[in-house]
Amino acid sequence: MIIERNNILVVGIIPARIGSTRFPKKILADIEGKPMIAHVAERALEAEMLDKVIIAIDSEETKKALSSYKFDMVMTDVRHSSGTDRVSQVAKTIDEAEIIINIQGDEPLLDPKIIDGLVRLLNDPSISMATVVSCDIGVKDYLDRNIVKVFLDEKQNAYDFKRDIYDSEIGGVFRHVGFYGFQKETLFELSSLAPSHNEVEYSLEQFRALDNDIKIKALITNSEQLAVDVPEDINRVSYRMKKLNKILTEE
Repeated sequence: MIIERNNILVVGIIPARIGSTRFPKKILADIEGKPMIAHVAERALEAEMLDKVIIAIDSEETKKALSSYKFDMVMTDVRHSSGTDRVSQVAKTIDEAEIIINIQGDEPLLDPKIIDGLVRLLNDPSISMATVVSCDIGVKDYLDRNIVKVFLDEKQNAYDFKRDIYDSEIGGVFRHVGFYGFQKETLFELSSLAPSHNEVEYSLEQFRALDNDIKIKALITNSEQLAVDVPEDINRVSYRMKKLNKILTEE
């Protein structure tokens, strides 16, 4: 059921592309007996500020793998070049939606409160696009190309994203958590633009916004989010998930 809040409908959309390059079919990777994307959806549904959560799938295999769950799913074009484009396709089918949250499908340990924080930020209509960054960044993160580093200006707008950084750049850099929030029209504008040079060169879709002068406000957190980028990450996520479940059970 869709619940409207002050006439603003907030929808979370999880782009679920099955053809990941670094880790094929990673959204269906088994983590503690469930496909990874199912963990993501279940946690997203715990966010208090989302009125609806939709998984944007692109394959019958994903649809079949999730058939025993009651998730809302929409089949999208397999040819989309980015998660933002996939999210936009689904968002265009929901006329009432005003704020759209792009929830990464490789974050099975996502904290629903982060999504809520992103929505609260976007309740300010002057903020057209926002993302999440974390102060929790260590030496291993600096050296890991799978972890994107973010640079912010004095107004907490992101002005650069890098996979590799120099030693002199370490101070003041943040770890990109990866969720995005949009005012609906900004999302549609962004998806109508061609992939930018930097977006293609660095394989970072957020450059399409920066290269077209769309500001990205950052929600700064202490999040210890653990994304799944390569198969080796599954064991780390599974271990942490067991640890968290044990704590919850003891409580």
